[in-house]
Amino acid sequence: MIKIDRDGLLLCELQAKAFELSVTLQNTSSEIFVRRFMNSKVAKDMDNLSFLQTNLQPKDMLERVDEEYGESNYGSKKFAANEMYWIGYIYRYYAYTYGKSSQQIYKTLKPKELRDVYLPYHTMDPAQAIDRILESKGIYSNVVCEETVQYEVFKRVRQGK
Repeated sequence: MIKIDRDGLLLCELQAKAFELSVTLQNTSSEIFVRRFMNSKVAKDMDNLSFLQTNLQPKDMLERVDEEYGESNYGSKKFAANEMYWIGYIYRYYAYTYGKSSQQIYKTLKPKELRDVYLPYHTMDPAQAIDRILESKGIYSNVVCEETVQYEVFKRVRQGK
């Protein structure tokens, strides 16, 4: 896991603002927007940090996604702007600190899952929220504590495996 730095925080903020703007500027549902964004060239540029060499703003990012995929009005269910902001921030924080691509993260963690944990987790430190989300899915970071290993052994013994 990589420690977040100024560049990482800037990327988190830009993606979060783009996600937030999508609620009002995109015609598609929030889940469709997230899928398209996380698989877009913009997300790939953010993953490899080349995005930092541009001066693209959140609105420009939305336009790039529309250029890549074409405008769509598929789906109508929109998440709240504050939920989308947090989802965008968490996705980028996860990608940056764990060194994973946006596509990998999207396959692991869907926007509906993040929306479901928004209320209890949105006030937490992003790193702690991500750890808890991954733990609830049975995915552990590279740092596995001894207690976690003991718990897994205990669980297998109780289940007779």
